[in-house]
Parts: sequence; structure tokens; C-alpha cells
Amino acid sequence: MSGLVRLIGLALYLAALVLVIWFLMYLFDANSLNTVVHWFHRAADWLATWSRSLFDGVHNSKLHALLVYGIPALVYAAVGNVLGRTGSRS
Repeated sequence: MSGLVRLIGLALYLAALVLVIWFLMYLFDANSLNTVVHWFHRAADWLATWSRSLFDGVHNSKLHALLVYGIPALVYAAVGNVLGRTGSRS
């Protein structure tokens, strides 16, 4: 069972990484017509679906993106860390 828990933890770390990469691409105005940039944008949007409407009152676009994508990245990384530690103890 610990192998499965570790695998889920790794998947959560990868989800956090996708969110961070997309935020950096957004921050540095990556070409949205590029296929790779488009893939990261769609993946990050899907991963951050639950947090998209939490910060509608923030009008600074870069701060809004940081909150919408950064908080889910932190949550995914934290849960992945907990699962990783749990899996390694078993």
C-alpha cells in the first residue's frame, strides 16, 4: 500500500509543478499560441478549478493569477508531502 501512497504523493507534486510552471509562463508573458504553453495553461486551469472563483475581488491580474494558481500548488505540494511521509513510514 505504501507504494500507491507514494505514487499519489508524486502525482500531487507533479500537479504543483505544472501550476508553478504555468504561473511562471504567465508572469513572463509566454506566447499563448505555442502548443506547450497552451497545454500548461489548460492543465493548470483544470488543476485550479476549485480555486478560480475564490479571488474574484482581486483586480491586479498578476496577483490574481498568483492566488488562483499558487494556492492550489501549495495545497497539492503539502498533501503530496504528507502522503510521501506516510508512505515512507509504512
